[in-house]
Amino acid sequence: MAELVTVTIDERTVEVAKGTGMIETAAAAGIEIPVFCYEPRLGPPVGACRMCLVEVEGMPKLQAGCTLTAQDGMVVKTARTSGLSAQGQNATLEFLLLNHPLDCPVCDKGGECPLQDLTFRYGPGNTRMTFPKRTFEKPIPISPLIALDRERCILCYRCTRFSENVAEDGQLVAVNRGAQSIITTFENEPYRAPFSGNVTEVCPVGALTTTQYRFEARPWEIQNVPTVCGLCPVGCNISATTREGKVKRVLSRNHPEVDEGWLCDKGRFAYTHLHARDRITAPVVKAGPRRFEQVSWDDALDAAERLLRTGGAATVTALSGSESVEEAYALARLLREGLGANAAVLPESVPDNLDAYRAPLSALRSAKTIAVVCDEPVVERAPVVDLWLRAARRAGATIVYGAPEGAVDALVTDHDGPTFGAQSVYFLPRTPNGRGVADAWSAAGDGEPSDERPRLLVISGDEAATDPSVRALADDAEFVLGIGMFEDSFRGIADLVLPGTGYLERDGTTVNLEGRLQRQRRAVVAPVPDVLAWIAKLAERFGVELSPHTPVVFDEVAARCFGGITFAAVGERATLPAPVERVSDTLKVSDTGETGPGLRLVAYRPLFSGAAVERVPELQFQKPDAEVQLSPDDARARGIRNGATVTVSSNGTSLQLRALIARDLRTGVVRIPRDHAGDLHATVEVTP
Repeated sequence: MAELVTVTIDERTVEVAKGTGMIETAAAAGIEIPVFCYEPRLGPPVGACRMCLVEVEGMPKLQAGCTLTAQDGMVVKTARTSGLSAQGQNATLEFLLLNHPLDCPVCDKGGECPLQDLTFRYGPGNTRMTFPKRTFEKPIPISPLIALDRERCILCYRCTRFSENVAEDGQLVAVNRGAQSIITTFENEPYRAPFSGNVTEVCPVGALTTTQYRFEARPWEIQNVPTVCGLCPVGCNISATTREGKVKRVLSRNHPEVDEGWLCDKGRFAYTHLHARDRITAPVVKAGPRRFEQVSWDDALDAAERLLRTGGAATVTALSGSESVEEAYALARLLREGLGANAAVLPESVPDNLDAYRAPLSALRSAKTIAVVCDEPVVERAPVVDLWLRAARRAGATIVYGAPEGAVDALVTDHDGPTFGAQSVYFLPRTPNGRGVADAWSAAGDGEPSDERPRLLVISGDEAATDPSVRALADDAEFVLGIGMFEDSFRGIADLVLPGTGYLERDGTTVNLEGRLQRQRRAVVAPVPDVLAWIAKLAERFGVELSPHTPVVFDEVAARCFGGITFAAVGERATLPAPVERVSDTLKVSDTGETGPGLRLVAYRPLFSGAAVERVPELQFQKPDAEVQLSPDDARARGIRNGATVTVSSNGTSLQLRALIARDLRTGVVRIPRDHAGDLHATVEVTP
């Protein structure tokens, strides 16, 4: 148990654990110490801004409060009771505002700005400075996503500390010294990193802003809707900023067990796909080899009924994993109950007994040893998990990449061992709601799939429609019925496409990689009817009673899958269910396989890919280069240096790619982004 110490702050006495930061100690006493540079998620405090100056009994000078820790008997005075401290804070703000532009009415941070707030509460009411303020070229595009206004910067170093200490990309730096210090990118290259957008949120002034939101809205004319990101399996908590019925911005919404307030650039910036040029806003039917034409909803439902009756039990459903639990369950009931069509291509195959080892992602931070049994980059499948791994490594954890199956068995069974004493195992799906969709499909029926040749293929979601294996099924089926958002996803394969909605346009639930059931809230009204509404109408034609209302559908599926929890109980901050009773003492994870001669190729799907990213021009620069990743041992054995051009070949096919040495890759395996893998086969040779 931590030792308690007594600290007196502004004549208030409080007991806290020894070593507690003074900002938190003051907060425990109900006292605010104003800060700019202090942000505990960024690592140890640096005392850069000096806004937190306090007077400490026994010390001759004012101290930066953020760098102090609670010690027994310490007596501290803030600006509330110390004239010296108040004078120091006034001087600090005066210097911060010395060259700061008075452009609050046009600054995107105006109304949401800590500098504004603290100046009003603690700063002087006027200025003594009459000389012209310093100006810089503005805005400076440090990437297609982020703009920098240097004259607004107060050099708190939050952005550079995030780049160095959290994301560890090292691309945002401070150069020069003293009054000439400026924030810039390393060698003026674009800030190209999976988490670059977080610097716009940690910035306490309007120095770093997003190009998408710049001059788009003011704080008094927006609404922030709490919801959950639907673009990867982590399920980061977000707030969708809306204005006049459109999403204008996505911000993180700190869930300390899931995301700690960080958000990848895909989740932050891909919301503009809702306004894509090929968005399906009405049902469309095939009118040529690659052409659609719109039809009325009545005609579309009639056509959908004919296709479903034609397919009957010989209908196969391909699910994308982007559906909500309620959408997947409603579709499953229509097909399984109404048609007896039990064949489905599910987005994920989840290992058995996984939830026996359920724990929050935040548990990774305190782990001693972590085994990553995956040859794909973690950041490409579940980006925020990569940040948790980095935090664990900084805390001293050993991370074993490409661990064999035997190591995983030890990890989950030897709970008392000094090396693998872990209590949690995480499966990293490739789809946002693969677990929830699989549960919903199973809950809707238990019939066996038909042995007949598929007559109708139902494709749910744009990601499924663009999957090569699903397209192969479409070639074999007589008819294809699609449900999705974009025409380009279904061109050339679908006979009828019914409009879908995005995760920001619907109410529902989703299950993340921890097994955490989370609530997605409708931020804006979709330009098309809710999917549940037209599925319910279609189900009625087949004698299936199905509600068009999300809470009713959820209650039905929750009774079968989620212990009967109510829709309202899911809440804004979803809790993690308790681990379930173990069926056995081991968790079988499929081995990564023997490589045999040559190197085994892993053609991975990059984070910045898919239907949403393709429709956001600002995200295109984030797509990976044509490169092949090798382990240090494989590169050394072949005399290949980092950045060299190499030849990757297999079965008469060869490609020229740039070599990248990846320390998170095991020997015998190479990685290439799927779009750059071409026709390469499972085993390849890499030569200088």
